Amino acid sequence: MVRKDESTESGGRPEAVGRAGSAAAREGVQGTGDRPLPPTSWAVLGLLSFERELSGYDLKKWADWSLSFFYWSPSFSQIYGELKRLEGAGYVTSRSVPQATGNRDKRVYAITDEGRAAVREWARGAAVEPPVLKHGVMLRIWLGHLLEADQAKDILREHQAYAEKMGDRARVDGEAAESEPSWAYPRLVLRWAERYYEAERKLAEDMLADLDELARHEGASGARAEGGTAGSPREGAPGSGEEEAG
Repeated sequence: MVRKDESTESGGRPEAVGRAGSAAAREGVQGTGDRPLPPTSWAVLGLLSFERELSGYDLKKWADWSLSFFYWSPSFSQIYGELKRLEGAGYVTSRSVPQATGNRDKRVYAITDEGRAAVREWARGAAVEPPVLKHGVMLRIWLGHLLEADQAKDILREHQAYAEKMGDRARVDGEAAESEPSWAYPRLVLRWAERYYEAERKLAEDMLADLDELARHEGASGARAEGGTAGSPREGAPGSGEEEAG
């Protein structure tokens, strides 16, 4: 699956507000006014923007249900860390709710008017940036000359199965959201996720055919290239010419 690195989340470029804004930009945060926030904060605040009180556990379930298909799903520790940050900024409030089962009280969180205004401003004003593509499967196929025979096919077939499973999940979750009018836009994104994973499955299928064609070509021309022993970089490719002076 294509995912953004959780340790280096990327998002729209923040609006710099004086020196503080410039520092926020260097740290990869996005903000409104004098309260820059990292992208995960906006994701958590966005989950609360559907006007429901949610616990940290609820937020994790909702993130797994929707965010995980196109961004990533934060861990429990990240969610609670962001809730603490958002509450300190005045963007959410919390209260303890007694449990009928006798278990310890549950803390639930709700968005404030200020928080809703902030996430609305971010959604409307954040810069549109291209997504960061980090495709581990393609990285391994790129190193296909180092793989065992037919291992590239095995990798692609495993990726196909994963893409098919994720597409089915997105379809089922999208259908489940149809009964909730407030989730109209998340439902559209789930439809996008279904199409995306179908495209990933089809791309893997096409590359399997490409591998068959490559095998036929190598069978006709000689031994399979390995470790750069057969063939050479095209003229003008990195490392194909003399080093630049200097």
